[in-house]
Amino acid sequence: MSSSSNPTSSAYKKAVEKLGLKPNIARALELPDRELTVEVPFRKDNGELESVIGFRVQHNNTRGPFKGGIRYHQHVDIDEVRSLATLMTWKTSLLDIPYGGGKGGIGVDPTKFSKTELERMSRRFFRAIDPVIGVNVDIPAPDVNTNAQVMSWFMDEYSQIHGYSPAIVTGKPLELGGSEGREAATGKGTAVITRETSEKWGIDLKNCKVVIQGFGNVGSYAAKFLHEYGCKIIAVSDVSGGLFDPDGLDIPSLFDHNYQNRTIDGFDQGKKITNEELLALECDFLIPAALGSAINDSNVDSLKCKVIVEAANGPVTGDAANKLWERKIAIIPDILTNAGGVTVSYFEWVQNLQQFKWTEDEVNKKLEEKMVNAFDEVYTIKKEKSVPMRIASFMVAIDRVHSAYHLREG
Repeated sequence: MSSSSNPTSSAYKKAVEKLGLKPNIARALELPDRELTVEVPFRKDNGELESVIGFRVQHNNTRGPFKGGIRYHQHVDIDEVRSLATLMTWKTSLLDIPYGGGKGGIGVDPTKFSKTELERMSRRFFRAIDPVIGVNVDIPAPDVNTNAQVMSWFMDEYSQIHGYSPAIVTGKPLELGGSEGREAATGKGTAVITRETSEKWGIDLKNCKVVIQGFGNVGSYAAKFLHEYGCKIIAVSDVSGGLFDPDGLDIPSLFDHNYQNRTIDGFDQGKKITNEELLALECDFLIPAALGSAINDSNVDSLKCKVIVEAANGPVTGDAANKLWERKIAIIPDILTNAGGVTVSYFEWVQNLQQFKWTEDEVNKKLEEKMVNAFDEVYTIKKEKSVPMRIASFMVAIDRVHSAYHLREG
């Protein structure tokens, strides 16, 4: 992927330039600390031996232990994992969480395996990366196609070797030390960032029009909280297509329907529309919460929103972002918007280390404080330096890592 189409790479270079970092320091901060590739052999249910390849990339631990998810997907490779590990360093730094960045994965299609096969694979993978992880070294979490159950297997495997260690992974079930508020955290953070943006951009939150692409965990919770703030959610979509009602959808009912059926299909309100039509709707906030590169050269000119709030990872390509900047359509970047998940993961880890549980209200209050502080820091840099929010976000994040690096390296 060229730097023009990769917004992260392009933003890093521009931010480094604006900060005036020396090329050797910029290079040192960009290079991963460690990359591990492991073979993961496991027995299938029919007794045959299967072997897959797993990865764990530890990008930077200047500010704290490596932190990042583990994904199971057939397209996982070292390049993707390396890129995502790097992004985690900047995300944790931006939110001022004492972590570095890491990421892991196995290049496998999990739908092709039974639950017991996935369990054997997960346990063997965790055993294989055991030498490089630890509660103060590297703390994995769920990601694409992994969940609380996979984290339970990871925790159990690690605990068998090292003794009971709930803090080794986050995103666990509540019964095993998971945190209240974790499931809703990314959507909650997205709603908080949208609320803060409305204030700075002079958009009245009450009855403002919101369009959400993607109604999975993040999109559905973002819709729920924005509806509670008084926003009018006029359209949503998932893989089955979109629903549009100019007067606003009944979000509490749609949320329940989607939670029970795992799709918005069959909901009895709203006109059916395509994904292309959804992106082109006139609205105040467009929230892409589905796939990367959803807004690109082919559809960017049709957008009629005032602000894009990136709830998905990399939903706007670099080229599209440049066009939107020219059209004065602001983008609130993913690195800030969807950081609610890793923030509550950090809270889970802290609770595990203290062996103490916080209430959901305590978690939400602390999450809101973190998100608002990060937004204010980024907005201040945006105004001072006259740069887009994405560049400002990277400037805040890189500067924080650079300061710690300088203090540690002397």
